[in-house]
Amino acid sequence: MTPLQESIQAACGQITEYLQNKPEATSWQLKLSLHLSSSVLYLALGALHNQGKICLEADGINYKVSLPKPDISQPQQF
Repeated sequence: MTPLQESIQAACGQITEYLQNKPEATSWQLKLSLHLSSSVLYLALGALHNQGKICLEADGINYKVSLPKPDISQPQQF
């Protein structure tokens, strides 16, 4: 794994952990709080969004980032 890939993977983990404690954050808040470069931040957000692990909503020059809401329409199997 390249150093860039390692940075992106680490950022994905940091973003996911951050969102466990806060229901929503802006991309700017994530950048500042987690001390990420813009490149790594947006690559990590893209990877997480592509995997369905986060939701993104455009908000001016930022994005609102949140964890997906659980789908309660499908019955759970036990």
